[in-house]
Amino acid sequence: MARCDACGKDENMPYQCHRCGQTFCADHRLPENHDCPGLNDWNDPGGVFDSGFDDSVEDRGRTSKAKGMVDRLTGTGGPLSYFRGNMAYTLLGLMWITFVLQFIVIAAFGQGAFQSIFTISTANPEYIWTWFISIFSHGGLFHLVANSIVLFFFGPIVERYTGSKKFLYLFLGAGVAAGLGHIAVALLMGEPSAVLGASGAVFAILGVLTVLNPDMKVLLFFVLPIPLYILTFGFAILSVVFFVNPAAAGTVGMGNVAHFAHLVGLVIGLWYGQQLKGEVNAPNQLQFGGGPGGPGGPGGPGRRF
Repeated sequence: MARCDACGKDENMPYQCHRCGQTFCADHRLPENHDCPGLNDWNDPGGVFDSGFDDSVEDRGRTSKAKGMVDRLTGTGGPLSYFRGNMAYTLLGLMWITFVLQFIVIAAFGQGAFQSIFTISTANPEYIWTWFISIFSHGGLFHLVANSIVLFFFGPIVERYTGSKKFLYLFLGAGVAAGLGHIAVALLMGEPSAVLGASGAVFAILGVLTVLNPDMKVLLFFVLPIPLYILTFGFAILSVVFFVNPAAAGTVGMGNVAHFAHLVGLVIGLWYGQQLKGEVNAPNQLQFGGGPGGPGGPGGPGRRF
């Protein structure tokens, strides 16, 4: 027996929506009956029902044609339809691809090229490409795995409620803001620094879910069940302590971590979660595992976040 996420009714034969993943009774099983966020992403497969004539007449330009082409490519049945609804996994794959490219660049061109391409630094904050590439690069295998675990488990949930496009904006926006925030603080303190990693974006994802469902149960290390808000704010408190007292961070092997970047990402996630609150229902249980140090763990060149 399961409980309907729309009306709370106990249902012996529950239905699971393939778009949002929630459970419903017979009365609310259809997407339009439970206000499924997936309805916002629905597109006509291949333009069967829309010739585009009306759009071209109304807009009188190339904008509608370009938009129609994008919709046909990324919409249901299109060759790029995978990326709509699977942006979290796409970003996860890009993180691992970038990690491999880091070693290739270091081997072929040296550490200087690596710093100029994959890290955002106080030496060259004007290198705009590093604002984005640094989100996908990581300072070691553990650093990458820790962020990958969080993105793998929590990312798809947030994506269901925001849609793939807004999820991408959230991930990139929080990642860029976190990196720039760390660099800005380092410049103010007169300390040269370089930063890389997706932890700012990951903390934004945690922040969104913490607002939507703070009591959602997660299994820490795949064993210990705790509410999501304890996990999120536990990491946040550690980041505050380690940012204020770098010596304490060094004693536990986290002295080379961009803790301020974590906090920037979390604040963005909490803010965006407030914008979504009341519009969506998050699941109440999820399995999650991680390792010591959590997102942005120790290891590798530059500061990790």
